[in-house]
Amino acid sequence: MAKRLPDHAKGFRGRAKNIPERDTFMLPYQTRWIKDASIMRIMEKSRRVGVSYATAYDIVRSHSVDTNLSDSWVSSRDEPTAKLFLQDCKKFAGVFKIAADSLGKQVMDDKGNSAYVLRFANDTDINSVASNPDVFAGKGGNVVLDEWALRQDPRAVYAIASPAIDWGGRLSGISTHRGSGNFFNKLIQEIKHGGNPKNFSLHTVTLQDALDQHFLWKLQTKLPDGDSRLDMDEAEYFDYQRSRAGSEESFLQEYMCVPADDASAFLPFELIDACTYDVAEQWQYSVAKLADSGNDLYLGVDVGRTKDLTVMWLIEKVGGVAFTRHIIELQGQTFSQQESYLYELLRLPRMRRCCIDSTGLGMQFAERAQEKFGKYKVEAVRFSGPVKEELAYPVRKAFEDRAIRIPANREIELDLRKVRKETTSAGNIRFTADADDSGHADRFWAVALALHAGKQINTPAECILI
Repeated sequence: MAKRLPDHAKGFRGRAKNIPERDTFMLPYQTRWIKDASIMRIMEKSRRVGVSYATAYDIVRSHSVDTNLSDSWVSSRDEPTAKLFLQDCKKFAGVFKIAADSLGKQVMDDKGNSAYVLRFANDTDINSVASNPDVFAGKGGNVVLDEWALRQDPRAVYAIASPAIDWGGRLSGISTHRGSGNFFNKLIQEIKHGGNPKNFSLHTVTLQDALDQHFLWKLQTKLPDGDSRLDMDEAEYFDYQRSRAGSEESFLQEYMCVPADDASAFLPFELIDACTYDVAEQWQYSVAKLADSGNDLYLGVDVGRTKDLTVMWLIEKVGGVAFTRHIIELQGQTFSQQESYLYELLRLPRMRRCCIDSTGLGMQFAERAQEKFGKYKVEAVRFSGPVKEELAYPVRKAFEDRAIRIPANREIELDLRKVRKETTSAGNIRFTADADDSGHADRFWAVALALHAGKQINTPAECILI
């Protein structure tokens, strides 16, 4: 017998089973967060379960009280997210029927740091800022650190932001995890197992927690007709998100509050995060713009065909830093189609050298490029254990020295982390990577080949030239 739907859900179109008896504006875990009046509160959470939305509601509610004297400072990972957060705040100001004027983007200090500002009738402001923590210096009031773990230096963000609450206000930290070595995770572990010396109030919301507390019902009330997620129950939605993740490790981290093990990764998240472009920065250059470059260009190509990707990763050397300027990812395309992309890049005026994976399928690919452009400009690299070792260590060193910039792209970041360094029983070092639907660390080896191409060498002993 089908379960009787509550009166508020008579017209419900989805298949969610966990439906609340009464229609609710906020879900139970959102309500607990909003009602938590602790001076210091923190949440480890799944992606996309509405916690930032609930936080916007909470902040506006506090500014609706005439006795409130504190400004609020909300730090997001990037500028688009900061702007979106303030838009949610403006909507909630309308819900509370309180006067609030959006002042747009305002410069906050003499360093040019800016914020999107919403001003209330009681002369208090909500300031929504991008990731730079310097804007908190000398400021006071309520502080929200959204996606805290995803910053280049989460510890520095806390050190600069936490004194802002010393004369009133409170600090709220919200994030998905970003590796076991991240300051955010160390703080969570300190709360759980180290006596909680900073006196945080801890909230944990995994995807399963959210589904148990009516999340899918709420989602399905918002989805348009025809969306396939309307036909899922909670178990099916859980499996759907799990199957979409880049790996089991990434699913556990991003949806189940289990930080990825940095000890097993050759490139920990901390190194990757320190070398990413801002999300809003236009790092991908067109071929026309690359043709006008006055700096040397280098290209690495990891060759695939069906399941594995062919990745062409182009860097521009500027002042000793390798700036990623162009990435091409191809899957299931013929070699003649792939060659058309490659040759367009090889014809760039400042293209100095290209290294191509010549293992297996790549042998003929590299040979044909050498015939057309010469063996100095195009170097064939046949992968073996020793060769991978020679290629991998310079990648890590570039990240350690912050001598490389890469896009803030989830698939790229996860691919870079797939590579593991293992020691065999004979004491030999080998580099391995788990294969999944997004490839076999193809992006890692493409950037490794690009950096190798940028070395000032002629005929490297570790490469076998064809």
